[in-house]
Amino acid sequence: MELLVIIIFVVGYLGITLEHNIKLDKLIPALAMMAICWAIVALGIDSFSNWFDSANHVLIDGFSQLSHQDKMHLAEETLLHHLGKTAEILVFLLGAMTIVEIIDYFNGFSTIKGYVKTNSKKRILWIFSILAFILSAIIDNLTATIVLISILQKIVKKRDERIWFAGLIIIAANAGGAFSPIGDVTTTMLWIGNKVTTGKLFLYLFIPSLLCMVVPSFIASFLKPFQGTIDVQDDDTIDKKEKHSATMLFLGLGAIVFVPIFKTATHLPPYVGMMLSLAVVATFAEIFSRRKFSLIDFNATNSSIAPTYHSPVHSSLSKIEMPSILFFLGILMAVAALESLGILFGFADTLKETIPLLGTELEGTKVSDTLVMFLGLGSAIIDNVPLVAASLGMFAESLDNPLWHFIAFSAGTGGSMLIIGSAAGVVAMGMEKIDFFWYLKKISWLALIGFLVGSFSFIVIRSII
Repeated sequence: MELLVIIIFVVGYLGITLEHNIKLDKLIPALAMMAICWAIVALGIDSFSNWFDSANHVLIDGFSQLSHQDKMHLAEETLLHHLGKTAEILVFLLGAMTIVEIIDYFNGFSTIKGYVKTNSKKRILWIFSILAFILSAIIDNLTATIVLISILQKIVKKRDERIWFAGLIIIAANAGGAFSPIGDVTTTMLWIGNKVTTGKLFLYLFIPSLLCMVVPSFIASFLKPFQGTIDVQDDDTIDKKEKHSATMLFLGLGAIVFVPIFKTATHLPPYVGMMLSLAVVATFAEIFSRRKFSLIDFNATNSSIAPTYHSPVHSSLSKIEMPSILFFLGILMAVAALESLGILFGFADTLKETIPLLGTELEGTKVSDTLVMFLGLGSAIIDNVPLVAASLGMFAESLDNPLWHFIAFSAGTGGSMLIIGSAAGVVAMGMEKIDFFWYLKKISWLALIGFLVGSFSFIVIRSII
């Protein structure tokens, strides 16, 4: 039965990976994989010899001797445990997504356009790389990429020129998301899973992430596509800022940044702080939106009917990307099934024994740096969410062990090496119709250099700290 669970997982995983080829949204195989895996677990509970206690990260002794009823009770408790942990991540993401949509409702991101006051290609490259790095650390790297490419489309007219900037935005956004607990889904998973803390994450990964952005941007600045100037569009073609655009931008970003502070102060799960931040931002959004009414709008409305009011909160909630939320639910719960059967635990032991240590590891470390770097390379091919989810079930290292920080960096930045390797890359691919092989030839080598430089710097910093 264990083999059947693994086969279902592999088939579902292939469905996710080949999403664009089979024209099937990845949430469908993810949800199906989750349901079928747990159904097999429930139906074949008596045939399993091992059961993994996720709370204590140990195999339960004597599981095979338990009665059928006791086994089912344990399975239900385990399922509820994993659902609770997954729900923490999903509620957190829902809150963050809503705040971002509220900012966009007030056209807050148009404020960023004011920072671009040059027509030099090299300067524009550095401005957008730095903005992508900073923004992705505050909002997620996916949203940062969408925002910046949308702005880029209004500044750089020619698509052939623009896709080069988009490629470097992908690298910078993924790098920025790696050192922040709210910058990337995988990093958020490690943070909520009590594997990393905000302070240590920043301490270990800020410099590697910065180098992962700076080095490729520096090399790219000498390439021909970033030489010379561009023809900047007239200001009247740029979206006009609303009255409260800047206020909502800084309020929203500040509210998201407040979440790690709230967690540190209260020791409550991050989603609690995110809900508080959402409540504050939503309050101001409702207040500001009511000030939009004018006498012209009122007079244009039938006097017998009250003027309609469009709530920015309701509007923002309707734009939430629910397919992504359901995908995370499916993939995380499917991985939880593998973890519960002890499959991931056994696989981790096998990897530790077969992959030799590189020699750069800290004394007493059993997990090879080579393995973690392969994880980064793997995230360029397949989705990094299940890879990190599997890592959570494979390794039992304590809070703020350098292993978790290296995993966060590798999984976050390794996806830049292929355009399909990260959510930021996929969305940029869709927005600019970037060809897979064009990216492979023109951008991948820059991302690889950034990844290797960042990994080396992490190893150095780890040995010092």
